[in-house]
Amino acid sequence: MAVKELTKAEFLTLVGDVDESPKDWEYKGDRPCIVNFSAPWCSYCKRLEPILDEFSDYYRGDIYIYKVDVDKEEELDSIFNIRTIPTLLFCKKDGSKEMMLGTMPKHELKELIQHKLL
Repeated sequence: MAVKELTKAEFLTLVGDVDESPKDWEYKGDRPCIVNFSAPWCSYCKRLEPILDEFSDYYRGDIYIYKVDVDKEEELDSIFNIRTIPTLLFCKKDGSKEMMLGTMPKHELKELIQHKLL
């Protein structure tokens, strides 16, 4: 199963209303999620994409995995002040959020998911 690409409107509905409160928005999901801010021309993003696709199957029912194309969704890019891609946004069920650079080996990402989201 492929990672779902979000438009800004879908982000506002599924992840959080960053228009209403850009700094203190609340995560809306019923389970943890990862949002991958990326672009199709980015070589690091291309390496991360199949890993996230695999994890979307592996963690189905436990977490959501989304992606945002920063070239298409410039408002989200600006709101989150994305300077390097891929950048991952981790959202926990308790509402806490964390941004981190997405260039890491598969095993490290899996450990982060286990420790930060599950």
